[in-house]
Amino acid sequence: MRIKVIGGGPGGLYFALLTKKAKPNWDIEVIEQNRDDDTFGFGVVFSDDTLDEFLSHDPPSYERIRDKFAYWDDVAIHYKGNEVRCGGNGFCGLSRMTLLQLLHARCREVGVGLTFSRRIDPEEIEQLCSSADIVVAADGINSLIRDHYKEHFKPAVSVKANRFCWMGSTRPMGEFNYFFKQTPHGIICAHTYQYEKGKSTWVFEMDEACWQGHGFTETDEEDSRAKLEALYKDELEGHPLLLNRSFWRRFPRIFCENWNHKNIVLLGDAKASAHFSIGSGTKLAMECAIGLSNAVVKHAASDVKAAFAAYDAARRVPCQVVQHNADVSLAWFEHMKRSFDMEPMQFAMVVMCRAKTITYDNLLVRDPGFVAKADSEWYERYYRETGHDYRSSRPTPMFTKFQLRGMEVANRVVMSPMAQYSADTQGNLTDWHFVHYCSHALGGMGLIFAEMSCPSPDARISLGCPGLWSDAQEAQWKRIVDFIHASSDAKICMQLGHSGRKGSTQLGWEAADHPIKEAQDNWPLVSASALPYFDGISALPMELDRAGMDRIKAEFVSATKRAARAGFDMLELHCAHGYLFASFISPLTNERDDDYGGGIENRLRYPLEVFAAMRAVWPEDRPMSVRISASDWKDGGISEADLFVIAERFRDAGCDLIDVSSGQTVPDQKPVYGRMYQVPFAEAIRNVPKMATMAVGAITEAAQVNTILHTRRADLVALARPHLWNPYFAHQAQAWYGARDQNWPKQYLPGRNQAFREMERLRQKQMELQIKARPKRHAVKEEGA
Repeated sequence: MRIKVIGGGPGGLYFALLTKKAKPNWDIEVIEQNRDDDTFGFGVVFSDDTLDEFLSHDPPSYERIRDKFAYWDDVAIHYKGNEVRCGGNGFCGLSRMTLLQLLHARCREVGVGLTFSRRIDPEEIEQLCSSADIVVAADGINSLIRDHYKEHFKPAVSVKANRFCWMGSTRPMGEFNYFFKQTPHGIICAHTYQYEKGKSTWVFEMDEACWQGHGFTETDEEDSRAKLEALYKDELEGHPLLLNRSFWRRFPRIFCENWNHKNIVLLGDAKASAHFSIGSGTKLAMECAIGLSNAVVKHAASDVKAAFAAYDAARRVPCQVVQHNADVSLAWFEHMKRSFDMEPMQFAMVVMCRAKTITYDNLLVRDPGFVAKADSEWYERYYRETGHDYRSSRPTPMFTKFQLRGMEVANRVVMSPMAQYSADTQGNLTDWHFVHYCSHALGGMGLIFAEMSCPSPDARISLGCPGLWSDAQEAQWKRIVDFIHASSDAKICMQLGHSGRKGSTQLGWEAADHPIKEAQDNWPLVSASALPYFDGISALPMELDRAGMDRIKAEFVSATKRAARAGFDMLELHCAHGYLFASFISPLTNERDDDYGGGIENRLRYPLEVFAAMRAVWPEDRPMSVRISASDWKDGGISEADLFVIAERFRDAGCDLIDVSSGQTVPDQKPVYGRMYQVPFAEAIRNVPKMATMAVGAITEAAQVNTILHTRRADLVALARPHLWNPYFAHQAQAWYGARDQNWPKQYLPGRNQAFREMERLRQKQMELQIKARPKRHAVKEEGA
C-alpha cells in the first residue's frame, strides 16, 4: 500500500506511526507545509484515559510523552477572590512542539517518510490521489483538501461568538487553573496549565462586547500582551506572557457529513473540531488516528472502501459525543456572565459540570470533599431563602421541598406528561389511566403531570387521547386525584392542550402524526395558518378566525374550572411541540398578517389571551405553568431572544413556572440529541429572566437530577421514559442517597427499610469499583516531576 498523509500534526503523525509499525512493508509518507521545527500554540492536554490509549498502542511514544509532560490532579477555579479546588481529575500538559518532535522521531524509527516545507496546491490534489492508494487529509481546521471537495465531504461550519487567543507564560503551576476576572467591560476567563518545566499555556477568552470594550485588535500581539499582563498582573505573579502567533480568533465548529471521497479520508480537525475548553482537539485527532489505523491495517489491502467504512463506524459516534460535550462547554463559556452572581462553590460546580460528562456522582468519586463543601453551601443558601433546614439531614438537592404559590412538593422529581393513547373514542378515561397514575404516585416523585388532555373532542391528537369537557371525565379525573392525595405525598398537575394541525392522527405506537387510517374518523383541523404538518399527507388546517379563537378560549376556561373542581394542584397550558398554541408562537408555522402574526409579541398574543382567561378562573393559591418549545431545531424558528420574551410575557400574565421542552414544530427539524440535551434552554430561562423552570429531555439518572439542581439549571426535573419502566425511580434514588425524610406508603415500609440497606451496600460497592476502574495515574515517578 502507498499512503500519503497530508498534514504533519499529531493526528497525521500518529496514524502514520501506528500504521507503519503494523505494516512495515507499506510505503507511508507524511507531507507537511511547515518546517520540522515550526509549531503554533503552546501546550496540549491529555487525560489519563487518553494516556492509557497511547500506552496500549505504542509504548515507546507513550514513555517519551510521559518523560516530558507536566501532570496535575487538581482543577483550581479562581472566582471573585476565592480559589476552589477539585481533585481526582488526572491530566497532563505537554508542549505541542515536544509532542511533534517525539512523533517525528518515532516515525523515522519505524520508516515513515517525512517531507516538510511542501504545500499541496489544489491543482496537485488529483495527481496526488492517483499516485497513492490512500490519501489521509490531516491538513487541519482550514483543510484545503476538504474545501476542494466540499460538495462531497459536506462540511457544516459555524463560527462561534467568543474571542480567544493563545499565549504562554513562564509562570509555573501544579494544577489546571481557571482565572475568571470581572472587568468593566465584561468577564474574561484565562484557561491555564503547565506543559513543561517553566512554561504554561494561557488561553484568554471573552465575549465580543468585552473584547471590543478593552480595545483589542485581531493581529496586534504586543498590544494584547500588554493589556492582558496588566489585567492579570496578580495571577501572573511577576512572570511575562509569551507570544507565538497569538492572534485573536473565533472558534470554527466543523463537522463533515462524509469522511471519505474516492481514496481520500479525513482525519483530525479537517473532519471535526472540538473546542479547547475541554482540551479535546489533539486528543480527538489522535484517538481518531488510532481508529483509522486499525481500520486501514485490517481492511485496506483488500478493500479501501471497507477500511473507510470501518473507520466511520468505529469513530463517528465517539467523535460526535466528544464534539457535543465540547459544544456544550463552549456554549457555557459564551454565557459565563449568566452565572456570575453565584456563590463560589455553586460557580465551581457549574464550571466542573458544564459539559454534562461530569455529574454529581462523578464528583463524589473524584473528590468527595469538594461535593461536601458544595452541598453545605447549597443547604445554607436554601435555608436562608426558604427557612427549610436540611443542613443536618443533607438528603441531596433533589430531595428538598419546592414551593409554587400554595403548592409545596416534597421533592424535585417530576413524572413528565406522557401520552398513553388509552382513552376510549369519546375521550373517557379507562382503567389503564387509573392504574397508571395511581401506581406511579406511590413511587415517591414530588409531582405528577397528567398527559395532555383536551377541552373538546376536536382538540384531541388522537382518538385515544383523554378529554376534560364532560361531567363524566371530570369525575374520572377526580377519582385519580383523590387517590393520589389520599395515598401519597405527590401533587398532580393537569396539562391542557389543543392539537391544532397535528390533530386527528393515529395512536403513538402506530404512524405517529399521520392522519387516522379510516377517513370517516378524521375531523377538521385548525391552526395559526393554513399549513399542513406533512405536505401531501396531512389535512390542510383552517386558519383560525376570531370566532374560532373565542370558542377555543371558552373551552379552555371551562376545562380549567373542571380541573379545579377535580382537585388538581397545578395547571399547565401546552404551548409546545407544534400544537395549536405553539403554531402561533413559532415563525415557521405562523404566516398571519393580522395582529396575531409577525413579530414575537404578536405571535404570543393569542396564547397569552387563553392563558390569562384560564388564570382568571384558576384558584389564586394554585400555580400555573406553560410548556414551551424553546427551539424549533430549524433555521428561522424560535430564537433565544424570542425565548426570553415568551418567558417574560407568560410570567407577567401569572405563570409560575416554564416547562422547557423543544422541537416537534416541523417534521424536517434537526435536533441535536444527547444527555440532558434540552437542559441548556431551561438554564437560560432560569438565569436570564430568572423564572422558575422545569427541565426535561434525556434525563435518566439521579446524578443528573442533582447536577441540574446544584448548578441552577432548573428548579424541578422531569423524567419521562425512566418512569415508564421504573415507577419507583424516586424511591430508589432516596435509598441510594440515604434520604430518609421522604414518606413511603405505610404498606411499603418493610420494603423501604430493606431498600435503604441494600442500596447503601450497592452504592458503596459501586463507588469502590469505580475508584478501582479509574484510569491509572500517569504522574512521572513517585516524586512527581
